[in-house]
Amino acid sequence: MIPPGESPVPPTHRRVLALALPMTLANVTTPMLGFVGAAVIGRLGDAALLGAVALGAVVFDALFWSFGSLRMATAGLTAQAVGGRDAAEVDRTLARALAAGALAGLALVVLQVPIARAAFAVSGASEAVVAGLSTYFHLRILSAPFALANYAVLGSVLGRGRTDLGLVIQVAINLLNIALTLALVLGLDLGLAGAALATVGAEAAGFGLGLAVLARLGSRPFRVPLAALRDAAALRRTLAVNLDVIVRTLALIAGIVLFSALGARQGDVVLAANAVLWNLFLIGGFFLDGFATAAETLCGQAVGARDAEAFRRASALSLRWCLGFGLGVSLLALAGGHAFIAFVTTSEPVRATAQIYLPLAALAPLAAAAPFAYDGVYIGATWTRAMRDLMLCALAAYCAVLALVQALDLGNAGLWLAFVAFLGARGLGQALAYPRLARRTFPAPVPA
Repeated sequence: MIPPGESPVPPTHRRVLALALPMTLANVTTPMLGFVGAAVIGRLGDAALLGAVALGAVVFDALFWSFGSLRMATAGLTAQAVGGRDAAEVDRTLARALAAGALAGLALVVLQVPIARAAFAVSGASEAVVAGLSTYFHLRILSAPFALANYAVLGSVLGRGRTDLGLVIQVAINLLNIALTLALVLGLDLGLAGAALATVGAEAAGFGLGLAVLARLGSRPFRVPLAALRDAAALRRTLAVNLDVIVRTLALIAGIVLFSALGARQGDVVLAANAVLWNLFLIGGFFLDGFATAAETLCGQAVGARDAEAFRRASALSLRWCLGFGLGVSLLALAGGHAFIAFVTTSEPVRATAQIYLPLAALAPLAAAAPFAYDGVYIGATWTRAMRDLMLCALAAYCAVLALVQALDLGNAGLWLAFVAFLGARGLGQALAYPRLARRTFPAPVPA
């Protein structure tokens, strides 16, 4: 039996790495799915179909990412229940998240027509692309209940500290999706319909696998009494955490969309160059997100166990590892960014433009290190209201910096400077708020 006031697994460097690396690997495998899908549709020889599947991926990424709170909130609440050694609350948290995911997914299916119209109008795509996108959208939307329920499953697994099982589930879904895409598109010649149905089948099978994994861990979410699911206090807390994370995520998306839109106004070459540099930034994000997941688990379990020292150590270790990897990725980007740019694009104007702004883009992974780490800490501790408010403040600061660089006519360099400032403002705000929030969570002092 674990003594009261101690975390189930004390935070150590080895523990942080054991939690972070599997999720890093899971993140790395995800882009492979998009690459295979584009390659398979590309073999059909119709540019409109390729454009439709690419645009469809963007639409669904934005749509489902808006519900990413299901994973994060479930992970934080589950970790706290694990830390408090409350197995019943672990199952109740999972049951509520599954119900929320299923209901939200069904709502997306029911509302698919107005959602599709809005997405098609915003896309500005040609009639041929929209026709293909329509076929893809109305079939793939059927995966929504399974995809959102899978967020809940993944959050429950991660909150228990089993990122290895999270890796297994994610890789299994991606590999099955790839196999089904090859079979339905190339084997049965179903085109875009086959690509969409492959995703539906993979998400449904992934949900079944996730439930089997949870059953092996001892979870019985479908045996949770209805009265426990309808507990008013628990529902209010769950709803508040999810809404906070949704607002935070939408604010982050707004910042990214603003960056893309302002870059597009500077011409196709700048837009393409920024896209290349953005992919370089995303590579660093794969590693940083793994350490954020480790922070969610360790900090959440420490809060549940009321272990102030474990919380302090988990926060410090996660921040150090994120800063170390962020610095490493930034240095690698500076040293090898030219080779990366040359590999990604063959356009000489795009290459030349990307190389001009590479030094500024290389700062982004380092600037993102602290926000990633603190996001994990704040989610694990369920300081989601503070995380939401700090994100909104950072977005306001970002807009102010954008207005300044526009007035100074700094062009694309100013855009990258503003984005780095956006990341830095988030990390600085979270660091300054941390001591106050920690004192509120733990009556005894927690060093900053």
